[in-house]
Amino acid sequence: MSRPATAMLAALLAVSPVGALAQSGTPPVLTLADATQRALSSSPTIAAARLQHPIDVAGVAVAGERPNPDISYEAAKETPRQSIGASLPVELGGKRQHRIEVARATVAVGEAELSRTMTEVRREVRRVYFEAVAADLRTRMADDLRGLGQRARDAANARVVAGDVPRSDLTLSDLALANAESDLIAARGEADAALAELNTLIGQPPNTRWTLSDPLSTGAPITPQQASELAAQANGDVQVIDRQIEEQIAKVTLAKAMAVPDVSVGGAFTYDAEPEFRYGWRVTGGLTLPVFTTHKAGVAVEQATLARLRQEREAIVVRIAGSVSAALSRAAAAREQLTRYQTVIVPLALEAEQQAQAAYNGGQMSLPMLVQALMTARETRQRGLQAGLDYQHALSELERAIGSSLP
Repeated sequence: MSRPATAMLAALLAVSPVGALAQSGTPPVLTLADATQRALSSSPTIAAARLQHPIDVAGVAVAGERPNPDISYEAAKETPRQSIGASLPVELGGKRQHRIEVARATVAVGEAELSRTMTEVRREVRRVYFEAVAADLRTRMADDLRGLGQRARDAANARVVAGDVPRSDLTLSDLALANAESDLIAARGEADAALAELNTLIGQPPNTRWTLSDPLSTGAPITPQQASELAAQANGDVQVIDRQIEEQIAKVTLAKAMAVPDVSVGGAFTYDAEPEFRYGWRVTGGLTLPVFTTHKAGVAVEQATLARLRQEREAIVVRIAGSVSAALSRAAAAREQLTRYQTVIVPLALEAEQQAQAAYNGGQMSLPMLVQALMTARETRQRGLQAGLDYQHALSELERAIGSSLP
């Protein structure tokens, strides 16, 4: 492999895709880790999810409230003519404590859902970040190809002036250069759009410029054992369903406690009963009879919901196992393909470009053959770039399957 080809390959797939750092006015460096941290601190989605926590915490206080006493006043024709009484409902069966346990379980569910939301934001940052990296690489590639087109046009013009080739070669080279310039315009627009999407995700103005330093080869697939352990420990879907199951168990216990009848105790101060007495008192008590409402149906509903949640968890575990296995296979294949493009295919394409240009300049190749060679090399380099982006998409899907960020 020639030294220029090696240098161009390094520029395409191994270094920062946003220009040389030595240039003046270079935008600040933004790594994937920095972008992720910015997104976690500024994401409106995460901010909205965090607002659920104080609601759930307030629910614990609501669940711990006790029944209020009732105050009554009675006036009657018979003696005692007036009385002032009070009664207090008394909950039995530990209803209040079971309500608190349900509310605390709800807090845990909210925390698990917040964690899952943050994982989704991290995965989205990876996808958008490397979309922006790839878009900028395409811009650099299009600019490089425009330069090749310009050199080919200059060579064609020189040969036309010298009378070595017909003027149609110059027309064809002008067409190739115009197409290359059009592709460059489109690539720049896509790069600006990708960067605007990234800036929106990390809470920055859409036109903020960055030096995206992480190459498309960033990251390495993990082993199936590591993936299984990570999924078991940190999968957001499993954590949420586990917290929901714990919450539902607490609801079943509360439903059973509701079947215990409550009592009420009270008393009254009586007066205006002359001539029998002037002041008196009365003690009252009551018991709710579970005649019409026995709460058996409520218990059945909560138990059926618990059974459904447990079955859903089994389905989630099975789905995760299959998704992780598939994502690992795709990531491994994408990594191997990217490596081949980096080490073999793209260097050959770059060398073929240089050889074709030299052959045309030396009169050993016609212009149509040069254009065809340049198009082939361009398509090869585009596929190499896409291989890098496919690899990052595969890692993103692996994170989705595992339900957690990759180590």
